[in-house]
Amino acid sequence: MTAEEEEQTEDREERSDWYVRTVLDAELADYTPVRGCIAIRPYGYAIWENIQGQVDRELKATGHKNAYFPVFIPMSFLAKEAQHVEGFAPELAVVTHGGGQKLTEELAVRPTSETIIYDMYRKWIKSYRDLPMLINQWGDAVRWEMRTRPFLRGMEFLWQEGHTAHATFEEADAEARLILDIYIKFIEQQLAIPVRVGRKSEREKFAGAAITYTVESLMRDGRALQMGTSHNLGQNFGKAFDVRFLDKDGEQKWPWSTSWAVSFRLIGALVLVHGDEKGLILPPRVAPVQIIIVPIWRKEEERVRVEAFVGEILAELLRAGLRVEVDRRDTVTPGFKFNDWELKGVPLRLEIGPRDMAANQVTVARRDTREKSAVPADGLAPHLVERLEAVQTNLFQRASDFTERNTHEVSSMDELAAELEQHPGFFWVNWCGADECEDAFAALKASIRAIPLDDERRQPSGPCVSCGRTAESRVLVAKSY
Repeated sequence: MTAEEEEQTEDREERSDWYVRTVLDAELADYTPVRGCIAIRPYGYAIWENIQGQVDRELKATGHKNAYFPVFIPMSFLAKEAQHVEGFAPELAVVTHGGGQKLTEELAVRPTSETIIYDMYRKWIKSYRDLPMLINQWGDAVRWEMRTRPFLRGMEFLWQEGHTAHATFEEADAEARLILDIYIKFIEQQLAIPVRVGRKSEREKFAGAAITYTVESLMRDGRALQMGTSHNLGQNFGKAFDVRFLDKDGEQKWPWSTSWAVSFRLIGALVLVHGDEKGLILPPRVAPVQIIIVPIWRKEEERVRVEAFVGEILAELLRAGLRVEVDRRDTVTPGFKFNDWELKGVPLRLEIGPRDMAANQVTVARRDTREKSAVPADGLAPHLVERLEAVQTNLFQRASDFTERNTHEVSSMDELAAELEQHPGFFWVNWCGADECEDAFAALKASIRAIPLDDERRQPSGPCVSCGRTAESRVLVAKSY
């Protein structure tokens, strides 16, 4: 290994350490005694609540209703859909005993809920009038991952999982694409993270799905992260669980179904896409605290006057609907507070001392650019709303520019191998569709992240990079989490 390669390896390892350190130091989460399971701290959970609330509103606005299903699933249910059980078998956590006795039938701890939900749909769906069935649930899932990392990949994770049933394939596919669009809009507009969209290869698609649509983003270390997926499940689960409905033509038919999900790995994406050496940088639209106010004083009489001034500003900002807190800790210095809130990624910081009060102004510091400026206290709320939008826009533009700079087209496996090692990112390659050529990507510790949905972008520009035969499609390849 050359000195340059060693340095690049060290940089990647340091980035990994930086990620975990940031998650812990910013008080997003902490490790528990159970391997691969984290305790989400209040600040981290507040981010999840903002994500959850916004996604939930979008789903309800499109007719979906929330429900809840058991975390325990009979093993016989998983076996009913062959691809499904094969896909999840290595990741299953299985309960064999309960109440001090061996169970008559072992229970899987929910890795995903298609099977238990379709057993209930068999009871609930009898006629075309019962369709579409549009159900979502917020909960957790357990997958026995061997290599874990907080938020990105864990034994237990929080998520939403939607499960819908429809009368036709076309309706199911329209549903899967609708949810895909909701995810794209949320991730780009609220999380300020640009995405690449497509469908998964047969190998990479969800176990039991006919089509898996995916939303992928590039992290700042050059690796891809699957941000969310939406699956057209065909009739697989309807047939496996004998879910039938009487259609308008008087015939008994199996429904067409979808499932789709995003998880708390979106929090990990926020860290990896927007963070820097000082810690988090949170987009204002999902930040638990959009503005932190730091009062500054030296003498007690200054403190009383500054606190009164701060109180007036706080009341104005709260009336404007902004998420604001005041750091009144008197056991640490203002400099410590500045660093602490920068670590936590709060978009704007207001510094208010006796001089600011005398000038009827505040000092505003932006977390994304680290710029400071004095702003009049009169009409402060509208000005800060504009600044928050500027932060949101800048974060998205910065991430978009990074993604564009690190998306390339390669024409050979040698070129792909060299680029993946030296400059990880997204790579457009021509692929013939053969499994052995997909194996060649895996040998480079990379995978097909997405096959474009539109014909123009999917059109190959040359032969397959692996075998040289006629290419079937242009695909996006990357190393991933």
